[in-house]
Amino acid sequence: MKHSAAFNLAIIAAVFAFGSTVQASAGQSPAVVELFTSQGCSSCPPANANLVKLSNDPHVLALSFSVTYWDYLGWKDIFGKKEFTDRQVTYEPALGQSGPFTPQMVINGHQSTVGYDLNEIRRVIASEPALSGPGISLSRNVAVIDAAKGRTAPADVWLVRYSPGTVQVPVTRGENAGETLPHTHVVHGLTRIGTWDGKILKLPIPAATGDLKSAIIVQEAKGGRILAATTD
Repeated sequence: MKHSAAFNLAIIAAVFAFGSTVQASAGQSPAVVELFTSQGCSSCPPANANLVKLSNDPHVLALSFSVTYWDYLGWKDIFGKKEFTDRQVTYEPALGQSGPFTPQMVINGHQSTVGYDLNEIRRVIASEPALSGPGISLSRNVAVIDAAKGRTAPADVWLVRYSPGTVQVPVTRGENAGETLPHTHVVHGLTRIGTWDGKILKLPIPAATGDLKSAIIVQEAKGGRILAATTD
């Protein structure tokens, strides 16, 4: 069957448009790698260094959460917050852990590794299916979570504020005394901002301060599997 030139051009345009849509969708939900770390933990620097490498991967949303339970060792982590410790503690039962530890990388809220071996981390990431949750659009003032048919179980919507790039932190006391530790994508704020139940959801987003970036994570309740994520 013969087609006109205009018809053929229309088909080509549709193919390119479809490809663009797929790329946008794939880019919208990167694998989420959360590192729970502490400047007071002598075992953490290798995992910190691996997160720096992962942060350069456009298909990964790397986030560094500093916990507080090692502060008593003589150095108080300058980025540590109780809510970051609480997030890790919430993860552990479903991950089969008896309690929190550092370093720990949690991938898509579903798998855990200590983060020493970069090849192992990449293997775990590759073993995870692509996030199949709702589409998310994020602007400076609003986040929109798309509707999804058949979804009724509530999921948490988290707003994460993190600092892009890498910062070097000199440590003068504790297990890492005398060391300067690299940190990347340091999380400074974590707030649960809503519940998504399968219907389209629009949530106001307060303006970020300084050079902080924003990420939105849609996650099954009680520290369950991450369904979707995006960053500005």
